[in-house]
Amino acid sequence: MTVSRTICLGFLAVITTGTLLLMMPFSLASGAWSNPVVALFTSTSAVCVTGLSVVDVGKFYSFWGQFLIVLLVQVGGLGYMTATTVLLLLLGRRLGLRDKVAIQQSLDIPGLSGLAMLIRSIIATTLIFELTGVFLLMLIFVPQFGFNQGLWLSIFHSVNAFNNAGFSLFSDNLIQYAKSPLMNGVITLLIIFGGIGYQVIMEMFFWGRDRVSNSDKRSFFTLNFKIALSTTLVLLAIGTLAFLATESRNVQTLGALGWGDQIMAAWFQSVVPRTAGFNTIDISKMTNAGLFITIALMFIGANPGGTGGGIKTTTFRVLISSTKAVLQGKDEVLCYHRQIPVPLILKAVGVLVGSAMTVIGGTILITLTDPELDFINILFEVVSAFATVGLSAVGTPNISSLGQIVLIGTMYVGRVGILLLVGALLGDPKPSFVNYPEENLLVG
Repeated sequence: MTVSRTICLGFLAVITTGTLLLMMPFSLASGAWSNPVVALFTSTSAVCVTGLSVVDVGKFYSFWGQFLIVLLVQVGGLGYMTATTVLLLLLGRRLGLRDKVAIQQSLDIPGLSGLAMLIRSIIATTLIFELTGVFLLMLIFVPQFGFNQGLWLSIFHSVNAFNNAGFSLFSDNLIQYAKSPLMNGVITLLIIFGGIGYQVIMEMFFWGRDRVSNSDKRSFFTLNFKIALSTTLVLLAIGTLAFLATESRNVQTLGALGWGDQIMAAWFQSVVPRTAGFNTIDISKMTNAGLFITIALMFIGANPGGTGGGIKTTTFRVLISSTKAVLQGKDEVLCYHRQIPVPLILKAVGVLVGSAMTVIGGTILITLTDPELDFINILFEVVSAFATVGLSAVGTPNISSLGQIVLIGTMYVGRVGILLLVGALLGDPKPSFVNYPEENLLVG
């Protein structure tokens, strides 16, 4: 039982538990037993913080069913090992070496020191952002739905937004709030901070603290921070401009809005492909260009260490820098005057190839199970599932049961990570004492 197998099986255990609970009559508004495939799909989508759904969550599930979805999203957003560690710390148990190694691999961080403190800071950060989101969303929901219902709507959407899941209790998701600056601002900020990664948030906090306190000891940003933040900002800006260019004349999406509302909706749709599947426009009515831009943004995804999916912004930046080095005829890859190690470049290539193969495989399978669907919509759905986004251009309920099972597997692979899953299947690599001779070949 390797660490990677522990993490992968842990996610499966949580998904299985969620499936059994969501099948129970108390979870459904009708009081009947749920279809196992529906329960499995919803549980997987929640644990993998995706947000794809084959039912109308607000109408299909009772309060307790919705509460279970929130719990599953929270566990999935924190990660299996982080959630398990929280329980161990609450029970007063000290972390063993195996626990620390598992946490290190699940969070993709260097070193084993201070992990207990890191977990506490992650929990505190999560609570601060989610509670802030709840209080701000109550300003919208309480006047409209009353205190009790407004409070629950605020909790549900705040947790889903920060954990980059796209479940909504409204049948049209958030389309009715497309012109609400407060709704657009709160949801997008929660998505950004949830997907940007805890390490980046903590670096921002320490930097701000040192500047406010005029401390002689100044914090300096790491390479991970610089790449993650700069790439995120560039992608958000490019996405906003691209959606304005492709959808501003489409009367079924942005074209029906005023200029100011168009910018706000374009900004919102630029943020949500960072793996949170909320939407304020009808995705199914977008142009093919808009759909393809969304696919590209979804595939890149959020930052490592956050609650989002995709190949991650740092992977994308390493690949771009590697390509730049090749075009310039250089033998080393540089970024912000720092040399990127070769093993890290190989890991980035492995993530890209494995992710592309997963998307291609899922797309081929659904074209076989649902041949009547348009190819662009199938590709959109598969990338949305793999990148744990939750957007749908065709409507997930319109996909056959076999196609939904393919999406379930795709969501799971996207959440645990392709490299971690392969490591769990193959086991830990065995050391080799043989060095083979080099030989050139034609490439490109």
